[in-house]
Amino acid sequence: MARTRKVTVSTDAEGHTAGWAATGLETAADVPANRIAAFFDVDNTMMQGASIYWFARGLAARNYFTTSDLARFAWQQLRFRLLATENVGDMSTAKEAALAFVEGWRVDDIERLSEEIFDELMAPRIWPGTRALAQLHLDAGQRVWLVTAAPVELGRVIAARLGLTGAIGTVAEIRDGAYTGRLVGDLMHGPAKADAVTQLAEVEGLDLAHCVAYSDSANDLPMLSVVGRAVAINPDAALRREARQRGWAIRDFRTGRKAAKIAVPSTAAAGLLAGAVTAAVAIRRRRHIR
Repeated sequence: MARTRKVTVSTDAEGHTAGWAATGLETAADVPANRIAAFFDVDNTMMQGASIYWFARGLAARNYFTTSDLARFAWQQLRFRLLATENVGDMSTAKEAALAFVEGWRVDDIERLSEEIFDELMAPRIWPGTRALAQLHLDAGQRVWLVTAAPVELGRVIAARLGLTGAIGTVAEIRDGAYTGRLVGDLMHGPAKADAVTQLAEVEGLDLAHCVAYSDSANDLPMLSVVGRAVAINPDAALRREARQRGWAIRDFRTGRKAAKIAVPSTAAAGLLAGAVTAAVAIRRRRHIR
């Protein structure tokens, strides 16, 4: 039976010195590797910016909606980040926007577009350091899951392209191969991520006490707290403070830049399917996916 082992490297993907190896690879020898998993947030953790923003960019380039809609989307996400407004009203609006976005779209078209747009816009924005951390877990025989508020179909495409185990994401109801405009459960955000990770662990037989979670945002504290080890990747100010207080490892793969200086929406709201392509996609969509 495969066992976990300590994995060390001399430098990271960006040339930094040794000592950055993934926290959590040094585990008890009596814990099988197949009972350990790493859970990675996507936006600003695995990739620069919000995956759904890049998806929206790809749709705009294909004339599914206008560049002015995209600018409005970016502004709304910046507003969410600066004001940190994630109250009940904001979440309700987010869910309504998500419903407007997916209604009537064909699942196979979304998957096809996700693959195209990942290759064009997302792949160049994968953080090499985070990708290397994920590979360390894979090399140790552990499973690696993405956990994202973006549509699960998009999450699965990203996971497949990166050679990871799979993805947990927001699930939309499907009927006859098309989205109905209703969600199955809640948006994959905040406590919902922790619940999903816990449920997956039960199904897959994972030992959460030896699992690891990675995120950039304090919004993911529930997920980071449900596993045995947590790592802050490119953390926002709130998560950096929390990580220091709890003694969590911190890895920052940004090059001399603070999160606020990265010129793409990077908010939790952008990660919500809400921001997803906002209501603008539904209202101003130029042509329906067939």
